[in-house]
Amino acid sequence: MLALAPCARSLASTEHVILLHGLCRTSRSMQPMADALQAAGYVVHNVDYPSRTAPIEELAARAIAPAVAACERAGASRIHFVTHSLGGILVREYLAHHALPALGRVVMLGPPNQGSEVVDGLGSWRFFAAINGPAGRQLGTGTDSVPNRLGPVTYPVGVIAGRHSINWINSLLIPGPDDGKVSVERTRVAGMTSHLVLPCSHPFLMRDRTAIRQAAHFLAYGRFQDLPPSP
Repeated sequence: MLALAPCARSLASTEHVILLHGLCRTSRSMQPMADALQAAGYVVHNVDYPSRTAPIEELAARAIAPAVAACERAGASRIHFVTHSLGGILVREYLAHHALPALGRVVMLGPPNQGSEVVDGLGSWRFFAAINGPAGRQLGTGTDSVPNRLGPVTYPVGVIAGRHSINWINSLLIPGPDDGKVSVERTRVAGMTSHLVLPCSHPFLMRDRTAIRQAAHFLAYGRFQDLPPSP
Protein backbone atom coordinates (compact mmCIF):
# COMPACT_ATOMS: atom_id res chain seq x y z
CA MET A 1 0.00 0.00 0.00
CA LEU A 2 1.24 3.47 -0.82
CA ALA A 3 2.37 5.51 2.20
CA LEU A 4 1.13 9.07 2.36
CA ALA A 5 2.60 12.00 4.21
CA PRO A 6 1.52 12.03 7.90
CA CYS A 7 -0.20 15.39 7.44
CA ALA A 8 -2.78 13.76 5.17
CA ARG A 9 -3.72 11.20 7.84
CA SER A 10 -5.19 13.74 10.26
CA LEU A 11 -8.30 14.37 8.17
CA ALA A 12 -11.68 13.55 9.69
CA SER A 13 -13.33 10.29 8.69
CA THR A 14 -16.52 12.20 7.84
CA GLU A 15 -14.80 13.37 4.65
CA HIS A 16 -15.80 11.14 1.74
CA VAL A 17 -14.16 10.70 -1.67
CA ILE A 18 -15.97 9.47 -4.78
CA LEU A 19 -13.66 7.83 -7.33
CA LEU A 20 -14.63 7.67 -11.01
CA HIS A 21 -12.64 5.62 -13.52
CA GLY A 22 -12.15 6.46 -17.17
CA LEU A 23 -13.55 5.26 -20.47
CA CYS A 24 -13.35 1.49 -21.08
CA ARG A 25 -12.02 0.95 -17.56
CA THR A 26 -13.54 -0.35 -14.31
CA SER A 27 -13.29 0.53 -10.65
CA ARG A 28 -10.37 -1.91 -10.37
CA SER A 29 -8.20 0.64 -12.15
CA MET A 30 -8.79 3.07 -9.27
CA GLN A 31 -8.12 0.57 -6.47
CA PRO A 32 -4.57 1.77 -5.65
CA MET A 33 -5.98 5.29 -5.27
CA ALA A 34 -8.83 3.94 -3.12
CA ASP A 35 -6.43 2.06 -0.85
CA ALA A 36 -4.20 5.10 -0.37
CA LEU A 37 -7.06 7.48 0.39
CA GLN A 38 -8.62 5.01 2.84
CA ALA A 39 -5.27 4.82 4.60
CA ALA A 40 -5.31 8.63 4.75
CA GLY A 41 -8.59 8.54 6.69
CA TYR A 42 -11.18 9.16 3.99
CA VAL A 43 -14.34 7.16 3.41
CA VAL A 44 -13.94 6.07 -0.20
CA HIS A 45 -16.64 5.19 -2.73
CA ASN A 46 -14.95 3.52 -5.72
CA VAL A 47 -17.72 3.71 -8.32
CA ASP A 48 -18.06 1.21 -11.16
CA TYR A 49 -20.14 2.40 -14.11
CA PRO A 50 -20.69 1.13 -17.68
CA SER A 51 -18.70 3.80 -19.51
CA ARG A 52 -19.35 2.44 -23.02
CA THR A 53 -23.14 2.17 -22.82
CA ALA A 54 -24.56 5.70 -22.80
CA PRO A 55 -23.90 9.41 -23.45
CA ILE A 56 -22.04 11.50 -20.89
CA GLU A 57 -25.20 13.15 -19.57
CA GLU A 58 -26.75 9.76 -18.73
CA LEU A 59 -23.56 8.27 -17.34
CA ALA A 60 -23.07 11.23 -15.00
CA ALA A 61 -26.51 10.76 -13.47
CA ARG A 62 -26.15 6.98 -13.22
CA ALA A 63 -22.69 7.02 -11.69
CA ILE A 64 -22.67 10.07 -9.45
CA ALA A 65 -26.17 10.54 -8.03
CA PRO A 66 -26.23 7.20 -6.13
CA ALA A 67 -22.70 7.77 -4.81
CA VAL A 68 -23.59 11.25 -3.57
CA ALA A 69 -26.73 9.87 -1.92
CA ALA A 70 -24.63 7.22 -0.16
CA CYS A 71 -22.26 9.89 1.14
CA GLU A 72 -25.14 12.00 2.40
CA ARG A 73 -26.81 9.04 4.14
CA ALA A 74 -23.53 8.35 5.91
CA GLY A 75 -23.35 11.93 7.18
CA ALA A 76 -20.44 13.14 5.05
CA SER A 77 -19.21 16.57 6.08
CA ARG A 78 -17.42 17.02 2.74
CA ILE A 79 -17.66 15.14 -0.53
CA HIS A 80 -14.56 15.14 -2.72
CA PHE A 81 -13.96 13.58 -6.13
CA VAL A 82 -10.90 11.96 -7.72
CA THR A 83 -11.33 11.05 -11.36
CA HIS A 84 -9.48 9.59 -14.30
CA SER A 85 -10.07 10.72 -17.90
CA LEU A 86 -13.81 10.59 -18.74
CA GLY A 87 -14.62 10.53 -15.03
CA GLY A 88 -13.62 14.19 -14.77
CA ILE A 89 -16.07 15.16 -17.51
CA LEU A 90 -18.84 13.27 -15.70
CA VAL A 91 -18.17 15.33 -12.58
CA ARG A 92 -18.24 18.57 -14.55
CA GLU A 93 -21.50 17.50 -16.20
CA TYR A 94 -23.11 16.52 -12.89
CA LEU A 95 -22.03 19.63 -10.98
CA ALA A 96 -23.18 21.89 -13.81
CA HIS A 97 -26.74 20.73 -13.12
CA HIS A 98 -26.80 19.74 -9.43
CA ALA A 99 -26.03 21.76 -6.32
CA LEU A 100 -23.85 19.91 -3.82
CA PRO A 101 -23.60 21.89 -0.56
CA ALA A 102 -21.01 19.51 0.92
CA LEU A 103 -18.76 19.66 -2.17
CA GLY A 104 -15.09 19.63 -1.24
CA ARG A 105 -12.29 19.39 -3.80
CA VAL A 106 -11.90 17.67 -7.17
CA VAL A 107 -8.77 16.06 -8.60
CA MET A 108 -8.83 15.13 -12.29
CA LEU A 109 -6.20 12.82 -13.78
CA GLY A 110 -5.72 13.13 -17.54
CA PRO A 111 -9.11 14.75 -18.18
CA PRO A 112 -10.04 15.75 -21.75
CA ASN A 113 -11.33 19.08 -20.44
CA GLN A 114 -11.09 20.66 -23.88
CA GLY A 115 -11.63 17.41 -25.76
CA SER A 116 -9.11 15.32 -27.67
CA GLU A 117 -7.87 15.44 -31.24
CA VAL A 118 -7.93 11.64 -31.21
CA VAL A 119 -11.73 11.84 -31.20
CA ASP A 120 -11.64 14.44 -33.97
CA GLY A 121 -9.58 12.12 -36.13
CA LEU A 122 -11.08 8.73 -35.30
CA GLY A 123 -14.50 9.39 -33.76
CA SER A 124 -16.40 8.82 -36.99
CA TRP A 125 -14.80 5.41 -37.57
CA ARG A 126 -17.02 2.43 -36.85
CA PHE A 127 -14.42 0.63 -34.76
CA PHE A 128 -13.99 3.72 -32.55
CA ALA A 129 -17.71 3.84 -31.78
CA ALA A 130 -17.76 0.09 -31.12
CA ILE A 131 -14.92 0.33 -28.62
CA ASN A 132 -15.68 3.65 -26.91
CA GLY A 133 -19.46 3.94 -27.13
CA PRO A 134 -21.55 7.13 -27.23
CA ALA A 135 -19.57 8.96 -24.54
CA GLY A 136 -16.28 8.53 -26.38
CA ARG A 137 -17.66 10.26 -29.47
CA GLN A 138 -18.69 13.28 -27.35
CA LEU A 139 -15.10 14.12 -26.42
CA GLY A 140 -13.92 16.00 -29.52
CA THR A 141 -12.33 19.44 -29.50
CA GLY A 142 -15.16 21.27 -31.28
CA THR A 143 -17.11 24.02 -29.55
CA ASP A 144 -20.17 21.78 -29.49
CA SER A 145 -18.45 18.88 -27.72
CA VAL A 146 -19.65 18.13 -24.20
CA PRO A 147 -16.42 19.22 -22.43
CA ASN A 148 -16.36 22.54 -24.27
CA ARG A 149 -20.04 23.25 -23.67
CA LEU A 150 -19.72 22.86 -19.91
CA GLY A 151 -17.79 26.08 -19.34
CA PRO A 152 -15.52 27.06 -16.42
CA VAL A 153 -15.45 25.24 -13.11
CA THR A 154 -16.53 27.17 -10.01
CA TYR A 155 -15.15 24.81 -7.35
CA PRO A 156 -11.60 23.79 -6.36
CA VAL A 157 -10.11 21.63 -9.10
CA GLY A 158 -6.60 20.24 -9.35
CA VAL A 159 -5.63 18.74 -12.72
CA ILE A 160 -2.80 16.24 -13.18
CA ALA A 161 -1.69 15.76 -16.78
CA GLY A 162 0.72 13.21 -18.24
CA ARG A 163 3.41 14.05 -20.78
CA HIS A 164 4.60 10.58 -21.81
CA SER A 165 2.87 8.48 -24.45
CA ILE A 166 2.95 4.75 -25.17
CA ASN A 167 0.55 5.18 -28.10
CA TRP A 168 2.56 6.82 -30.86
CA ILE A 169 -0.28 6.46 -33.39
CA ASN A 170 -2.62 8.55 -31.25
CA SER A 171 0.17 10.98 -30.48
CA LEU A 172 0.59 11.71 -34.18
CA LEU A 173 -2.88 13.27 -34.03
CA ILE A 174 -2.17 15.38 -30.94
CA PRO A 175 -0.16 18.63 -31.09
CA GLY A 176 2.29 19.31 -28.29
CA PRO A 177 3.15 17.14 -25.29
CA ASP A 178 0.54 14.48 -24.61
CA ASP A 179 -0.16 11.28 -22.67
CA GLY A 180 -1.32 9.26 -25.69
CA LYS A 181 -4.96 10.31 -25.36
CA VAL A 182 -5.07 14.03 -24.61
CA SER A 183 -2.60 16.90 -24.88
CA VAL A 184 -1.27 18.53 -21.74
CA GLU A 185 -2.85 21.80 -22.85
CA ARG A 186 -6.30 20.30 -23.34
CA THR A 187 -6.38 18.90 -19.81
CA ARG A 188 -6.73 22.47 -18.57
CA VAL A 189 -10.12 23.95 -17.68
CA ALA A 190 -10.99 27.59 -17.01
CA GLY A 191 -11.37 28.24 -13.29
CA MET A 192 -9.13 25.40 -12.13
CA THR A 193 -7.04 25.91 -9.00
CA SER A 194 -3.86 24.03 -9.87
CA HIS A 195 -2.29 22.19 -12.81
CA LEU A 196 0.52 19.65 -12.57
CA VAL A 197 2.35 17.72 -15.30
CA LEU A 198 3.95 14.35 -14.56
CA PRO A 199 6.15 12.07 -16.72
CA CYS A 200 3.38 9.48 -17.03
CA SER A 201 1.13 8.02 -19.74
CA HIS A 202 -2.66 8.13 -19.77
CA PRO A 203 -3.39 4.48 -18.88
CA PHE A 204 -1.20 4.59 -15.78
CA LEU A 205 -1.83 8.03 -14.26
CA MET A 206 -4.35 6.72 -11.70
CA ARG A 207 -1.82 4.13 -10.47
CA ASP A 208 1.25 6.37 -10.47
CA ARG A 209 2.71 6.78 -6.98
CA THR A 210 3.43 10.48 -7.41
CA ALA A 211 -0.02 11.15 -8.86
CA ILE A 212 -1.64 9.39 -5.90
CA ARG A 213 0.41 11.38 -3.40
CA GLN A 214 -0.38 14.62 -5.20
CA ALA A 215 -4.09 13.81 -5.33
CA ALA A 216 -4.16 13.20 -1.58
CA HIS A 217 -2.26 16.42 -0.95
CA PHE A 218 -4.68 18.45 -3.04
CA LEU A 219 -7.68 16.99 -1.22
CA ALA A 220 -6.13 17.91 2.12
CA TYR A 221 -4.70 21.35 1.28
CA GLY A 222 -6.21 22.58 -1.99
CA ARG A 223 -2.87 22.66 -3.80
CA PHE A 224 -0.25 20.32 -5.18
CA GLN A 225 3.17 19.83 -3.63
CA ASP A 226 6.12 21.43 -5.35
CA LEU A 227 8.19 18.91 -7.28
CA PRO A 228 11.95 19.04 -7.82
CA PRO A 229 12.98 20.18 -11.31
CA SER A 230 13.26 17.46 -13.93
CA PRO A 231 16.86 16.39 -14.61
